[in-house]
This record gives sequence, C-alpha cells and structure tokens, in this order.
Amino acid sequence: MGREKEADAVKKWALLVLLVLGCLVLSGCLPGDGSRTEKNPAGFFSGIWHGWIAPISLIFGLFRDHIRVYEVANTGWWYDFGFYLAIVGGWGSLSLVRKKRK
Repeated sequence: MGREKEADAVKKWALLVLLVLGCLVLSGCLPGDGSRTEKNPAGFFSGIWHGWIAPISLIFGLFRDHIRVYEVANTGWWYDFGFYLAIVGGWGSLSLVRKKRK
C-alpha cells in the first residue's frame, strides 16, 4: 500500500507542474501586451481568455507595468460580457471537479 500512495503523490506533483507550466506558456496573451490596438481591438473571445487568466495577469502585473488584468483596447460590451462570463463561470466551475470527502 505504501507504493500506491507514493505513486499517487508523484502523479499529483506531475499534474501540478504541468498545470503551472501550461499556465505560464498560455499567459503569452496577457492583456496589455501590445497586441491589441484601436484598429484591432480585443473581442468576445479575448474577453473570455482574459477572464480565465485574470489571476495570472494580476501576478504578472505586479512586476510589469504594461500588463493589466483587463484589456483597454477592446470592443466594448462584448468584451466585457466575455470577461464576466469567464470570471464567474470559468473559475467557479472548478468546484464541480473537486472530490467530496467522506
């Protein structure tokens, strides 16, 4: 039984490392990175993405002045709607995959 617990611990650490690396790789599209302008504003799907990575954007924003949680150059209501959906639905849905303890 000791080896099973050890294998489970290794799997959990590997998953955590992959999750952190994945977040770092995918954070290349942070709001305020200069890829969006008034001629090419962020839309609905960018709003969803920026909502999902908002906690990462907040941390990066502490160290880089040009990174923000929210993209300033956006299409307006549709970007706001996507951002809001991702904040409320994206991170809140994590509670659905948690295991309940007995």
